[in-house]
Amino acid sequence: MRKVYLDYSATTPLRREVYDVMVKALLEDNSNAASAHSYGQEGKITLQESRETIANFLGAEPREIYFTSGGTESDNWAVHIAKKTRKGKHMITTSIEHHAVLHTMEEAEKEGYEVTYLPVDENGLVTAKQVEEAIREDTILISIMYVNNEIGSINPIEEIGAVARKHGVLFHTDAVQALGNVEINLKESNIDMMSFSAHKIYGPKGIGGMFIRKNVRPYALIHGGAQERGYRGGTDNLPGIVGFAKACELAGANLQEHIERLTKLRDKLIKGILETIPHSKLNGHPTKRHPGNVNVSFKYIEGESILLMMDMQGVAASSGSACTSGSLDPSHVLMGIGLSHEIAHGSLRMTLGDMTSEEDVDYVLEVLPPIIQRLREMSPLYEEEMRKQNGNVQ
Repeated sequence: MRKVYLDYSATTPLRREVYDVMVKALLEDNSNAASAHSYGQEGKITLQESRETIANFLGAEPREIYFTSGGTESDNWAVHIAKKTRKGKHMITTSIEHHAVLHTMEEAEKEGYEVTYLPVDENGLVTAKQVEEAIREDTILISIMYVNNEIGSINPIEEIGAVARKHGVLFHTDAVQALGNVEINLKESNIDMMSFSAHKIYGPKGIGGMFIRKNVRPYALIHGGAQERGYRGGTDNLPGIVGFAKACELAGANLQEHIERLTKLRDKLIKGILETIPHSKLNGHPTKRHPGNVNVSFKYIEGESILLMMDMQGVAASSGSACTSGSLDPSHVLMGIGLSHEIAHGSLRMTLGDMTSEEDVDYVLEVLPPIIQRLREMSPLYEEEMRKQNGNVQ
């Protein structure tokens, strides 16, 4: 049985080159970069070099890069900064953001803030026009995801950012899924704050970052130390940071090749599924999407059953965000793009990465259709639909 990992949007495997620099840092350079002695100063130099590497990858200045524990903390921090540094009680986001944004917005509402949750179209996208129409005099933040983590659709971030800048409103984007999969040049962008994470680009877990443009005043989310220029207290995770920097360096070295290769495999998988499996539907924009994202709904069956049977065939996939995989509720993203409960429950997310081969795609196209057919044969909903189509309904 072939083993195929297709859950790269949940997390990516650690690259050997990243592992090597992390082990070296753990064994030889695991000093406290805040210490005044020579060991600490060596750590401080390593920290700064890593910050420069990540900044170069993103087209930012080193002083605009802040280290965090990951995308979730960075998303929380963006909302916190807006609340603490801007006058106003209104924020704008979409109905299908990651829960790191949605739940933080809900907490803000309990504090008296008003939040506009913009609806998305059937492909999961919002327009700059929608955003502009929602802006009020007291709007302090617009937070729109760059690439949706479930359906892979890519929002018109630069157009939205231009609207935000025109009205003097802070613009944040959760770019956790965009990093390493979309070309980003922050120097030429309209983004004020951006969240990202290392473990989505073959780096370590537990380390991420936040881009905060130099003309935006940060506000500390974590107090207790002078790290990150006093805005994020806590001992620097130096092994994680050097691993993150190495992952960015590797991603930047072959970004275009990575995007083109994954797009080709993605489109082959999508075409194969839609052509061989009846009553299947692609979720998300057909072309403006993450190069490795394939999210498909299958009518008359449940996604959890598909996952279990795929796993028995050696294929690892998901039914949506890894952060909400324990929930029995249908995906808020799929509901947000207009799917019914029934169809949303029958969805499968397969995300490809650098270790995915064409043979892996062929294997999935071999094992998936019989799985879907087997499950439908056990489904009373499918049986009823077949009776209707055959004209056997009493």
